Amino acid sequence: MKLALATWVEVEDYLKDNDGIIVPIGSTEQHGPTGLIGTDFIIAQGIAEACAEQLGCYVAPPLAVGMAQHHMAFPGSMTLHPATYIQVLVDWITSLSKHGFRRIYFINGHGGNIAPTLTAFNEFYAGVSLKPETEESKTLCALASWWTMPNTDALIRDIFAEKDGAHATASEIAITQYLCPESIKPAAPDLFVAAAGTPLDIHNGYDYRRRFKDGRIGSDVRAANPEDGGRVFKQAVKDITEHCTKFFQS
Repeated sequence: MKLALATWVEVEDYLKDNDGIIVPIGSTEQHGPTGLIGTDFIIAQGIAEACAEQLGCYVAPPLAVGMAQHHMAFPGSMTLHPATYIQVLVDWITSLSKHGFRRIYFINGHGGNIAPTLTAFNEFYAGVSLKPETEESKTLCALASWWTMPNTDALIRDIFAEKDGAHATASEIAITQYLCPESIKPAAPDLFVAAAGTPLDIHNGYDYRRRFKDGRIGSDVRAANPEDGGRVFKQAVKDITEHCTKFFQS
């Protein structure tokens, strides 16, 4: 059930008996020489729509541009300032809460979104806590980054092992190959194995590109294929549907 394809009358009727909604959040950023720039929001949106179908709930339009300043040395990448991202998310939460959505579940596709998303939750909660109590005090938010779900993570490790890497991973590229088969970019047979590292110690986009010249971190994308991408995608949908169900019922 896509919020964008509903009418206000349908949403008002839904809210009489339901208060859950899923919001996909991602990023528009480089994913190496073979990964799609929209990888993070494409995956988040795909998982969100599949979960919403199983749960019979609405899925909001994706937030397709995230906090990705560290990718800005690569053409095509886009970013919001952290403060802008936080305020955008607070406004989205506030808007949905105003209408009566009380369980807002974010499915995330980008590691750089995690910290500012949790900050946005607390900014919203602070706004509730610092004024007289209203129905908004019943609004709760949850965040799930698809690759961190235990069973999904285990499957990724089983399929790709050390070839997965830390950015422009074999697993995420495989999922986009599954979801967007018409846009597969084949890897060169002699593509070098990317330098290992962690995105958490990168300070800015120029630092990133100096250290990881083609955008990948520790990944061998030659291991990516749509069949394995489908396996990981379906496991992520299963894991997140179960997690979201518990949240909606809390």
